[in-house]
Amino acid sequence: MQYDVVVVGAGPVGATAARYAALNGASVLLIEEHTSVGSPVGCTGLLSTRAISECDVKPTNDIVLNLVRGAHVYSPNGNCLPIDGGKTKAYVVSRKMFDRKLVTMAVDAGVDVSIKTRAIGLNRTKRLQELLVLQNGVPNTITANVIIGADGVRSNIAKMAGLGNVQKVLSGIQIEAPYTSNDADFVELFMGSQAPGFFGWTVPVSETISRIGLAVPTGNESHAIQYLNILLNSNKEIFERCYGGVLDIVYGGIPLGPQSKTVADGVLIVGDAAGQVKPTSGGGVYTGAACAKIAGEVAASSAIEEDASVNRLNEYDKRWRAKLGRELNLGMKIHEFIGGLSDNDLDELLGSMNTPAILDLITEYGDMDRPSILMKKMLSPTNSWQMMNVFWAFAKAVL
Repeated sequence: MQYDVVVVGAGPVGATAARYAALNGASVLLIEEHTSVGSPVGCTGLLSTRAISECDVKPTNDIVLNLVRGAHVYSPNGNCLPIDGGKTKAYVVSRKMFDRKLVTMAVDAGVDVSIKTRAIGLNRTKRLQELLVLQNGVPNTITANVIIGADGVRSNIAKMAGLGNVQKVLSGIQIEAPYTSNDADFVELFMGSQAPGFFGWTVPVSETISRIGLAVPTGNESHAIQYLNILLNSNKEIFERCYGGVLDIVYGGIPLGPQSKTVADGVLIVGDAAGQVKPTSGGGVYTGAACAKIAGEVAASSAIEEDASVNRLNEYDKRWRAKLGRELNLGMKIHEFIGGLSDNDLDELLGSMNTPAILDLITEYGDMDRPSILMKKMLSPTNSWQMMNVFWAFAKAVL
């Protein structure tokens, strides 16, 4: 089996990379180790409108389960900061249907797909990459000019290529359960020691069903389960409105912090494998898809040119960092700052933001994919008087 480009991992990022490589003239194989596309699910299924658009997908009824326009952010003392985007800002989707749509789009672009195919080794010859796989349990070798690793947070391709691991991994857990939403147009976020280092959430699938979860920066699945049990049983907002049994449960690692290198001879890594995830929210579909398009283009052109050297592939690294590097770096700083605050600090900081003037700024300029837009507006001299209490709360927290 020989292709110009082989993409490992058939999630949204891998499918997008494969499609763009094919659209740019390459012969492409997309492989997936699981028995079906879109399963198991390892994501909240809350995608920004920009993420859907970046994937070139229309938000049809078979994919979209609910529309979200804002968030109710709860401080540790139970006070609520209501953030209303004023219009649809995100979609709650069926990740199974969404992932399968993207793979179908890749197939329509000319991509071959092989499921139950797991990468177990990588050898580099003078010009080509030999990917060793187990295909339905049978050993095989696939030859390619370029390998794209889109195989998730603990990427085997990244390890095989000597690119190492992401900076930080959160351990996430989520259930889907009967839950009475106060308003199904809003997600709920829970800050502080109830989900230390990140946050908890409820994402409404409907008025009576929500996805409830959290992530903690331990990388320890059992630790995350303990915190979820505490959140379900001790948080007044959730305890009073969650009833019945668990309909579904998912686990997943959330990588934070981009890899220092995302290319090697004959190899690109993208998405979770490269740490291309928003540190403020843990979402990786928008950022991953934006980078996947670049990865597909560069992989195709370098394969056709028969130059898969690290110097040639470094075009991908430069382009994606120019597009998203600043946002991801800022997001990491915000994540580290918020994660280091005590419950009292968070109570004061969120309370200081609960004013009409600041909420209006958030409504107008808030962007879940690009926090720098709101940060720049809030820190401008014209808004400094509105931000005095926020600055004071910030100063108390860090001094």
